[in-house]
Amino acid sequence: MSADAGAAPGAVQIVAYPNDGAMNRVPVKRLGPAAKCGTCGHSLFKGSAVALTAATFDRHAVKADIPLVIDFWAAWCGPCRTMSPNFEAAAAKLEPRVRLAKLDTEAQPAIAARYSIRGIPCLILVHKGREIARTSGVMPTAAIVAWVEQHLPSSPA
Repeated sequence: MSADAGAAPGAVQIVAYPNDGAMNRVPVKRLGPAAKCGTCGHSLFKGSAVALTAATFDRHAVKADIPLVIDFWAAWCGPCRTMSPNFEAAAAKLEPRVRLAKLDTEAQPAIAARYSIRGIPCLILVHKGREIARTSGVMPTAAIVAWVEQHLPSSPA
């Protein structure tokens, strides 16, 4: 499925830049590896998971139009470390339709509490601030991709 499937001519999506969360208006037809940040000129899609902080979380999870899959994890968690390469590989397969991001529950306990995280690793798919789906446990790349595609919102924005 292409990024512009079902999009109206001239449609745009708001995309947060991976590093600092700068908000960008991008024509749907231009979403993809060539899409650049209007502020710094770097790529909006890097094919890897974005590290979320308190400063960038709402820009990606609430303000951006692209659905976001958040991997709630911690450095001390063995299963989280096991799943990390699978999650990174899934990011390369799902962008630009979906942004994948990691949130360290030890560094951002308030956000983890906001989502009632009780165990990790935990994946939550959000779109415009609303939780769409959640799953827990280690998953291989193909299962992550299949889970995300199964739960994606049907309209681009």
